Amino acid sequence: MVSTTDPESGVFHKGEHKKCFAYEAHTACDKHNFILGVHVTPGNVHDSVAFDSLYDELCKYHPEHKTVVADSAYKTPWICKRIFESGRVLSTCYTRPKTKENSHPWWAYVYDEYFDDVICPEYHALHYSTTNRDGYREYKSRAYLCKICPTRGMCTENAKCEKTVLRHVWQDYVEMAEHIRHMAVYKELYRLRKEKIERVFADAKEKHGMRYTQYRGLAQVTNWVKLKFAAMNLKKLAIWKWNATHPG
Repeated sequence: MVSTTDPESGVFHKGEHKKCFAYEAHTACDKHNFILGVHVTPGNVHDSVAFDSLYDELCKYHPEHKTVVADSAYKTPWICKRIFESGRVLSTCYTRPKTKENSHPWWAYVYDEYFDDVICPEYHALHYSTTNRDGYREYKSRAYLCKICPTRGMCTENAKCEKTVLRHVWQDYVEMAEHIRHMAVYKELYRLRKEKIERVFADAKEKHGMRYTQYRGLAQVTNWVKLKFAAMNLKKLAIWKWNATHPG
């Protein structure tokens, strides 16, 4: 779908039923709600795709940051790998498993690091088969074992009676993020997210007219967003200076 008014915009899904042509401002802020960087994309660009440009800018101008707090859209193998390998920590949230109803839960398939196998709920090994072009290692069961399995209906509907489990080559970094999620200090940091970056978005929409754009084209919208965020930073800095000189 292409807009006849602004072909550079993209279809943005607001909830389950509402769609509109829009732009997205992928934004980073610090613990004081000062905006550190922004990357504007069409509305049909996923957050994880726009991450690299924003993170490059953040590391270039603010290399002192140690923790990245992000929502579940950024919990991908590549993003987890990049953040952890840069010596920083990703604090993110719980991701609901995407499994079929009346099927075995995802955690019932356990990865065996020693043998490089996946153990199914009936304690049979799924052996490594190949690595697909998306970077996922495929572990497949033995058909003669699945044919006599009592819970095959909860596991696979494959005509060959074969179960395939996918595991990304960078899955270890995702598991690191999942482990860190349970630590008290990072739980508290993620809890503050709604008071930091979400407050920035709320103020931008309610107080600075950023709910709708009056410009067309990615370049014009980017300039407009950056000007708005610069004004928000200057207003906050002015308030801080006023409070510092007028404590009463």
